[in-house]
Amino acid sequence: MIYPSARSVVLTALGAPAALVIGVMMPQIWYVGLVWVVLLVMLTALDAISAKPPSSLKLELEAPPVTGVGAPFIATVHARFVRKDGSVSPRGAPRGVEIAAALGDRLDPSGSRRAFVPMVGGQAAFDMELTPNRRGPAEIASIWARWQGPLGLAWAQKHDQTQYEIAVTPDISPIYDEGVQLFLRDAAFGLIAQIERGEGNEFEALTEFQTGMDKRAIDWKQSARHLELLAKEYRTERNNHIVFALDAGRTMCEPIDGVPRIDRAITGALLTAYVALKAGDRASLFAFAGRPMLASPTVSGAKGFATIQRAAGAVDYGAEESNYTLALTSLSNQLHRRSLIVVFTDFADPTSAELMLRATGRMLQTHLVLFVIMRDAELADIAQGRPEDPADVSRAVAASALLRERAIVVARLRRMGAHVLEAPHDQIGTRLVDRYVTLKRRSLL
Repeated sequence: MIYPSARSVVLTALGAPAALVIGVMMPQIWYVGLVWVVLLVMLTALDAISAKPPSSLKLELEAPPVTGVGAPFIATVHARFVRKDGSVSPRGAPRGVEIAAALGDRLDPSGSRRAFVPMVGGQAAFDMELTPNRRGPAEIASIWARWQGPLGLAWAQKHDQTQYEIAVTPDISPIYDEGVQLFLRDAAFGLIAQIERGEGNEFEALTEFQTGMDKRAIDWKQSARHLELLAKEYRTERNNHIVFALDAGRTMCEPIDGVPRIDRAITGALLTAYVALKAGDRASLFAFAGRPMLASPTVSGAKGFATIQRAAGAVDYGAEESNYTLALTSLSNQLHRRSLIVVFTDFADPTSAELMLRATGRMLQTHLVLFVIMRDAELADIAQGRPEDPADVSRAVAASALLRERAIVVARLRRMGAHVLEAPHDQIGTRLVDRYVTLKRRSLL
């Protein structure tokens, strides 16, 4: 496609007053006023002919086929002028090209999606930093490139419909970056490397009491019989069942720092599941919104992590309110032994929180329940910020009321016997692993 540039239009418009004056003052030679316009049209046509033709420009997009939600990546558009044999043709190439891209709704650019890129040897490259904001197929639909002729009076444009699709999956980079480190860190304290012996409930053997051991482990009868101080060693339990219950309702699908809460929760759940499977425990995934959405099989061993990962990728975004009663009751009916149930959720109104409390009370009779709640820094900033106008005061009052209601619900959960972890979204994974290890150390699983 070839069309006039802004420079050509402005220069043509500047000739209009001169043509008007000639037509009024010397009507017998009125046609002289059109010379400027005709000259510019001819120069524009000449400029378009002199420019590199659109057919000689080749556009290529380089981007990863798979990426994690919330993980920035670079998509590079390569533009080069080529001959018929495919070799680069720098002769007559413009000084630079303007490149733009059409992005799908699941991709957020960190900068502009259009830029002027200088050409070197007939080639140019435009790097775009993109961040996926939701799981699913993300698309870079089209790429445009345009360049001017030598006089700058005409644009030549190339449009390439790439339809490049990127699969956005749960972000598992923390598993590889932090999972192994957390695993090795806990191993240093004897919680994983010495899994057979440690703090547990199953009696393992008698050993000589040493300084630093728990005095409650002393077996006084056996010590009197053998005339030496003996203590009991216990076997740290393995094969515990960890269930990660993900609330995928409307509230959890709202973004926090640009990424939906449910995706933040999935990342934390996958990190903890990786450590739990490495520690010899079993894990499964359960998702719900208005009704139960997904229940993965229970897996064990490091090889089972792929099953958990695939199940997490299949968790869809819900638009309805979460039904805690139906979801937690269905989950309880599926469990036939005491389990640790990690519930990732958020509550926005007292009614839904009350239903959640009732359903939790029934689960606590059999299972150990841990609620994971993301701290809302934006809501806290609104409540504590200095108001500038009456609207800010109203927002601060509403935010304070929501924070107060959340604190009341958290306190009631703790009084009922449930464990609650409230942390910033970027610390959910590591804090949850720490809490899991603490519960394991205290033999509460």
